[in-house]
Amino acid sequence: MLRNILSVGGLTLVSRVVGFVRDMLIAAILGAGPVADAFFVALRLPNHFRALFAEGAFNSAFVPVFAERLVRDGKEAARAFAEEVMAVLLSAQLLFLVVVMAAMPVFIMLFAPGFVEDPAKFDLAVLFTRITFPYLPMISVVALLGAMLNSIKRFTAAAAAPILLNLCLIGAVVGLTPFMPSAGHALSWGVFAAGVVELAYLAWDARRAGMGLKLRWPRLTPGVRHFLRILGPAALGAGLVQINLFVDTIIASFLPTGAVSYLYYADRLNQLPLGVIGIAVGTVLLPEMARQLKSGDEAAAADSQNRCMELSLLLTLPATAAFMTVAAPIMAVLFERGAFHAADAAASAATLVAYSFGLPAFVLLKSLIPGFHARQDTVTPVRVALAAVAVNVALKIVLMGPLAQVGLALATSVSAWVNVVLLSWALKRRGFLRIDARLRHRAPRVLFATLAMAGALVAGQHWAAPFLADPHLTIRAAALITLCTAGMLVFAGLAVLTGAVHRSDLGRLRRR
Repeated sequence: MLRNILSVGGLTLVSRVVGFVRDMLIAAILGAGPVADAFFVALRLPNHFRALFAEGAFNSAFVPVFAERLVRDGKEAARAFAEEVMAVLLSAQLLFLVVVMAAMPVFIMLFAPGFVEDPAKFDLAVLFTRITFPYLPMISVVALLGAMLNSIKRFTAAAAAPILLNLCLIGAVVGLTPFMPSAGHALSWGVFAAGVVELAYLAWDARRAGMGLKLRWPRLTPGVRHFLRILGPAALGAGLVQINLFVDTIIASFLPTGAVSYLYYADRLNQLPLGVIGIAVGTVLLPEMARQLKSGDEAAAADSQNRCMELSLLLTLPATAAFMTVAAPIMAVLFERGAFHAADAAASAATLVAYSFGLPAFVLLKSLIPGFHARQDTVTPVRVALAAVAVNVALKIVLMGPLAQVGLALATSVSAWVNVVLLSWALKRRGFLRIDARLRHRAPRVLFATLAMAGALVAGQHWAAPFLADPHLTIRAAALITLCTAGMLVFAGLAVLTGAVHRSDLGRLRRR
């Protein structure tokens, strides 16, 4: 399981690094103006619905049922079930696409109502979203193929697919912009092309694995009905999570120009550890626990969950400390150039600090939710998500006035912690969450090493201030790299000295 987590996390890290190259190019060319705001809404909307119709909700319902078919009935029966599900999923997605494309101005008015006051920005958002929205049905099939491949322990292709999206956007902003009215137009077509490329790649890998899928006429077979019964609550839960993000987009559209862009750039940084650690853990843990529980091995499932929580804390808390203490120089070094000015970097940095407060919670959720989904319980996480959404929306309304987009990010973080507390309580009450001695021993030591690292970063930032303010990018980048490396060494040294990490663990990790 650890080897698979590291494989998925490693490929996700490559994707995030390529994504930062993409974002640096976008920031330099688009900045944080009206075209950028319109494009980021056009990029966010199909991704919001992807998370609703595919990925999280879809995986939580599909993987346990597919794993059950695989163990009980064999590979061919599992593949036939996947084809039945794909037929229903694709037909529903295409119908939804036709409706949205026909009513796109109304759609934008619903999800970015503040743009109505700026007709030029509104028209751009409508046009860009019409170009990007066909990405949704393509990426939904990609999600199905990835879930199927993950269930047979082939994690590479699904983890590598986002790299293709980033490469397509880089190619679009560099190669297509001279031939388009704006870089926003080029990037929108890059999103469309990415859907085609990702779908072709996952379909090819599925055929290599002997799990190539054929198109069928959609039918509500008994297997599909069982899947939809599980999917319903999971989709509702994913919908509640997406409400948090939709509310961000809706409220941010009423804030001054640039707020949507500041949220985007800060979230991109915050998504680095969340993607590399949290998503990797969730991707591997769900099928692992589903197989263990189907085999009746509750002890192994509990151990898998504890080890994932331990790994999540070990890798996430240092990132949280870095984002909270050196957010300003990170944003300045990565994005402050071209059309992205110092004020834009400062606003994005403040937003990143607010997001990072909830980073450990976002990652821990990826270890807690599989405890329900692996048992085919998709209802309890929905009930918990309702409470978290209520907290989130209320806080956003209260904080948007005094804190602007920083208040939106802070509300999202607080709601994530509410979600973690309630999910942990529900698992504990049912006897499904048993914190073992190893996790109880190591977690406080990880926290101590993190606090020491934060102190070292604050002190080091004072020392490096002249270099971080240097007009030359190479000097600022070198100072930031030196500062972060020193912080990492402080954390790693204290983690080993205090017993948060054992040398034997590092030896096994190195061999794997």
